[in-house]
Amino acid sequence: MTTTRPIARAAVLDGYATFTAPDGTARRLLVNGPGEDIRRTVIEHAQQLAASIGHDIELVTTGDLGSTHLMIGPEGSVSQVMVENDLQSLSEPSGLHRAADTLRQGAMIDTVRPTRQRTRESVEPPAPRVAEQEPPTAAPEDEQPTARRRPSFITPNEEPTVEATGWRRALGMKASPREEELAAAQRLVSSHWPEIKRISVVNGKGGVGKTTAVACVAAAFARFGGGGVLAWDNNPTRGTLGWRTESAAHSATIQDMLEHADRLLEPGMPLSTIAGYVHHQTEDRYDVLRSNPEMLAIRQQIANAEFDKLVAVTNRNYRLVVFDSGNDESAERWLRMIDHSHQLVVPTLAAPESAESATLLLEALEQRDEYSAWLARNAVVVVTDGERNAPTQRIADEFREAGYRTEVVPFDPELKSGALRFARLAKPTQEAWLRVAAEAARAF
Repeated sequence: MTTTRPIARAAVLDGYATFTAPDGTARRLLVNGPGEDIRRTVIEHAQQLAASIGHDIELVTTGDLGSTHLMIGPEGSVSQVMVENDLQSLSEPSGLHRAADTLRQGAMIDTVRPTRQRTRESVEPPAPRVAEQEPPTAAPEDEQPTARRRPSFITPNEEPTVEATGWRRALGMKASPREEELAAAQRLVSSHWPEIKRISVVNGKGGVGKTTAVACVAAAFARFGGGGVLAWDNNPTRGTLGWRTESAAHSATIQDMLEHADRLLEPGMPLSTIAGYVHHQTEDRYDVLRSNPEMLAIRQQIANAEFDKLVAVTNRNYRLVVFDSGNDESAERWLRMIDHSHQLVVPTLAAPESAESATLLLEALEQRDEYSAWLARNAVVVVTDGERNAPTQRIADEFREAGYRTEVVPFDPELKSGALRFARLAKPTQEAWLRVAAEAARAF
C-alpha cells in the first residue's frame, strides 16, 4: 500500500532558493547569515512546515547545487527517500545531505524513523583503511605495470575569440578592452537559466524612463538570448508600453489574459495559444502583455491571487519577464510584482528629483521585508543622460558610492517618444542597454 504525503519542492541555487509548499504557495529563501549554507536554510524551513501541519512531508529539491529527495518528519527528523531507479551514489552525498547530517547532530533531529532512516555512515564515504604495520614490499622495477595514457579525441569547448572591429580589425590588431567587456556582457545576456527569471523596473516617480528601460532590457535579452522574453505592463494607470511597441492583429490586454487564464493553464492547451493575448515584437523578438490605458485604474485592479494566476500562465511560455511597474507603490499588484521578482532595475533621469525618488524607493524596500531588502541591495540603477549640462556623472557616482551597481545611458532622441526599436538606437546607446541587461543578469 502506498501512502501519499504532502510534497514540497525547492529550486536551490547558490545564494537562494524558491520553496514551494504543498499548497502551491511559493516563498524565496535566503541564507540566514554569513557563512551559512542555503541548503541548511531549506531543510530548516521544511522542518518548520512539517511541524506546523503535524505530518511528514517529502522535500524534492532541484537546481545547480544538486538534486535530492528527503522525508521531513513533524518532530524534525530528516531521512532520504529511496525511490526506484535512484542513481545517486550513497557514498557521494550531495550538499543537501551534508546539511541534513549537520542538523541531525543537533538536539532537534535526534529521532529518525527506522523505515526511512539514512544513517550517517551511509551518507559519508567509508573511512580509509588503517595502514599495515609493515607496508608490503614493492614489486621489482622491471615488473611494474606500464601506465597507459588514454587518448581523447574530443576537443574541449572554449569561449569564442573576441574579434576586433573597425580600424583595429582592419589593421589586424587584437580586440580592445572595451570590445572584450561588451563581448562578455553579450555572453551573459545570452545565458539561459534553470528557472524563469523576472525583472521589475521601478521608480515611484513618473517620466523617469521606466517604459523605455523595459523595452530596451527586454530587447537586449531577446535579441542575444533567443526569445522567450515577455515585457509585462503592470501599470493600472495609463500604462504606455502598448503605445510604444508593435501591435499584433488583435487588441488583447492583461484583462483578457486574466479572463481566460484557467483555459490557458489547461494541460493540453498548446503553448502557441498565448499569441492571442500578447503582442509580438517582430524586430526585437520579445512579447508585450499590455495594460489598457483607456480604462480607469479602478477597473484594472488585480488581487494577489489573480496576479499569481497570471504568473502561472507566463511560467508556461517564457524564460524571462520584465515588469513595467507603474508609479503606485501601494497597489496590491505592485507589491506582488516585487514578491515575484529576482532583480530590480531602477531608472532615473540625471535630475535631483528623479534620483531622490529612486533612493527613497530603495530605502523603503529595505524596510519592507528580508527579500525586498535583498532586491534593493542588489538593484541596478540606470542614469539616463537627457539634457546638456545635467549632473549625470555626479549622480551616477553618488549611487556607486552608496553601493549600487550603476550604468549610464547616453542621450538618444529615439528614446524620447514614439516607437521603441532597439536597432534604431545609436550604437553607444545599444551598448549601454546591453551593459544594463548584463548587470541585471549577474544576480541570476
